[in-house]
Amino acid sequence: MKKMSKEDFQSKITIDNFIDSIWLEQGLSKATLDAYRSDLSGLENWTIKKGFTLINISRADLLDYISERAKNGSSSRSSARMLSSFRRFYGYLFHQELIVSNPTEKVSMPKIGRSLPQIISEEQVLRLIKAPIAKKPLGCRDRTMLELLYATGLRVTELVKLKKNQLNLNQGFIRVVGKGDKERLVPIGTISQRWLKKYLDTAFHEIIGDRQTDYLFPTKTSDAMSRQAFWQMIKKYSKKADIEVHLSPHTLRHAFATHLINHGADLRVVQMLLGHSDLSTTQIYTHIAQARLKDLHEKHHPRG
Repeated sequence: MKKMSKEDFQSKITIDNFIDSIWLEQGLSKATLDAYRSDLSGLENWTIKKGFTLINISRADLLDYISERAKNGSSSRSSARMLSSFRRFYGYLFHQELIVSNPTEKVSMPKIGRSLPQIISEEQVLRLIKAPIAKKPLGCRDRTMLELLYATGLRVTELVKLKKNQLNLNQGFIRVVGKGDKERLVPIGTISQRWLKKYLDTAFHEIIGDRQTDYLFPTKTSDAMSRQAFWQMIKKYSKKADIEVHLSPHTLRHAFATHLINHGADLRVVQMLLGHSDLSTTQIYTHIAQARLKDLHEKHHPRG
């Protein structure tokens, strides 16, 4: 076994100290800390092969490493994450006065293309929504949540934290408090309205019993459902509905926006309904709609 040099030993100690430091200061998750360690260990192994260490790496060396990784198939997103790790690490070393200059200074982040969210078809949405057994109290609650989510495009956090006083069944609107505490009124649609009335008249009272709650969709303990619990619910019903597409917690929000645009909705109206502060955020759904139209054209047109 090759004996570790003093410089190699120092860099090992430095990585450990850095990981300990950010864990103590920010309480980051194990997965995040492991990602930092993996990025830095990869760079460290490369520097050893090149004959120097993490401590004396130059800006040119760092760029060579990132470039080499990109040539070997590393995505721009992966490169950006690595560079973010390196910036924090060398910022820590500079602050600790272990280096005299920061090699990550003036190194630009690679441009990352916005990835398109996974979208399910209208037929798949219908199967997903119908998956809960609505005759049971929790099944009725789940069906109503899915109906409302698809009808409104709410964020999952907005849905699970909805309170009864935010709902106006007579007018057919809900008052949503979104990011930055911004309020918006969102129509709920006639089908969703029907399910909400049925749910509030029956299943809601069976779920909470004698307890009191302000939440529209409480758990059996009258608390708000967590995002994680809702995500598990989506996975359970997608499996039951034989939907093989990988779903995210925001699948129905994405489907809401895309299907609206597919049916001719104005982009600015969709922006308002989603609560996007910037139209550019909403424009991603036009790309999805265009891609869907292209697929349909190629599949069904005789000369597609």
